[in-house]
Amino acid sequence: MPRYLILRLDGPMQAWGTHTFEDFRPSNQFPTRSGLLGLLGACLGIDRLDHAGLEQLAASVEFAVRADRSVLRPNAEKSMPKNAVKLPDFHTVLAARKVDGSANKNPVVSRREYLFDAAFTVAIGAKPAAPVTLEAIAEALRRPCYTPVLGRRSCPITRPLLEGAPIEASDAKAALASALPVGGLIYAEDDLESTQPLRIRDVPMHGRNRQFGTRQVYLHKETACF
Repeated sequence: MPRYLILRLDGPMQAWGTHTFEDFRPSNQFPTRSGLLGLLGACLGIDRLDHAGLEQLAASVEFAVRADRSVLRPNAEKSMPKNAVKLPDFHTVLAARKVDGSANKNPVVSRREYLFDAAFTVAIGAKPAAPVTLEAIAEALRRPCYTPVLGRRSCPITRPLLEGAPIEASDAKAALASALPVGGLIYAEDDLESTQPLRIRDVPMHGRNRQFGTRQVYLHKETACF
């Protein structure tokens, strides 16, 4: 039976970057594949210039993400609702890139989006013949080499990332159902008989330039259980 790690992403702010250029940096509504691989790579201590190591990690894992509508808190009788809100922040950027790649000699106001009061549960599955094992990832999540963040450095975590040991489940949806409280939209890389595919450009292509390929994500609605 397939095995999964359960990851909890919870913090005051999160930002999962999507297609952008300097003066506008939007956030995706849910954690991107590139963002999740970056988080795991930081915990494992893989340098961003170690393209071979990053490719091995990417070839090892697949993700299913649930946008949680509520979370459990210690000593709380009921789950706490989480109503994610996307808001912009503004930064002044010096020497921002122009379209031709040269630096702008004038300051540029950059608009950056963040998710506030959001929480996600992630099921990490192992691909066949994975070069990086779930056990190695679990150990890195418990004792990260570099500080993990929720997309951007300004977005710290507020709870441990890893939820227990690897679990067995028939598929990613069943793995997420074991992580209470359930209820929310699931974005899965495996089809899982979904009729609602979503095309997203968030697959890192490792090389000299930062480029991204596309993938298909399948949507599932999980029945709430409070």
